Amino acid sequence: MNRDDLVDLNAFMAVAAERSFTRAAAKLGTSQSALSHTVRRLETRLGVRLLTRTTRSVAPTTAGERLLATLTPALAMIDTEIASLSDLRDKPRGLIRLTTSEHAAETVLLPALAPFLAEFPDIQVELSIDSGLTDIVTDQFDAGVRLGEALAKDTIAVRISPDLRMAVVGSPEYFDHHPACQTPQNLAQHNCINLRLRSAGGLYAWELEKGDREIRVRVDGQMSCNNTATIIRAAVRGVGLGFVMESSVVEHIANGKLVRMLEDWCPPFAGYHLYYPSRRQPSAAFALLVEALRHRQ
Repeated sequence: MNRDDLVDLNAFMAVAAERSFTRAAAKLGTSQSALSHTVRRLETRLGVRLLTRTTRSVAPTTAGERLLATLTPALAMIDTEIASLSDLRDKPRGLIRLTTSEHAAETVLLPALAPFLAEFPDIQVELSIDSGLTDIVTDQFDAGVRLGEALAKDTIAVRISPDLRMAVVGSPEYFDHHPACQTPQNLAQHNCINLRLRSAGGLYAWELEKGDREIRVRVDGQMSCNNTATIIRAAVRGVGLGFVMESSVVEHIANGKLVRMLEDWCPPFAGYHLYYPSRRQPSAAFALLVEALRHRQ
């Protein structure tokens, strides 16, 4: 493989990732016509079409998807090895890309990152907020943050938070007009605020557990939302019942803005973990971040 091959493959991956010659050209700092010429040159050399082009979109062909599946992990490994060269420098440095949920970012990452970044000014951290199960290798993230029960296989996982709990909450004003919720079956009588899952698109079924009984309740209500913070604000305003992380509403419960129900049906579960591919060779900067985030009881 020569230098031109690498240039052409990088151009193809950029267009495939952006689904646009215009956006990919801006990202690579070249012209749209030059980028189009580069991709056509690669297709001619390989003898197959890699991209399907229409007036509105660009998408990989079957051959293009196959090539991407090979290139993405290979180039990610090359990037990792290049980043690891920072070990030879006096100061740890480099960009660390993490995918995480909004709640994990707010409650775990940001409190730890503030002193970490102040101590290591040559390290940059990029957070991508996404509640779905992201493929960190394909999307070229250094690591992901997810609940212990939702970790991908073949990864190294480091616990970065204590156990967590869920909470069913509603405002005092809501309960002025609705009965207390004492069993999961009572939820059918209540106006519940549904969480729309961003990745799958469906509604989240409330997961309740007591002893050896586990129940997934499909609740109903007038409002649904794909953002937990909005659900909490709606619950405070009396719209209905919300099912959210306990740590997100502990202050609202303490000051009386929200009332908790079904507490005995919300046991602790495995908290957040940082996970990354087992074959990854951590850079000095990444190793320092892992230690900064590691949960110590």
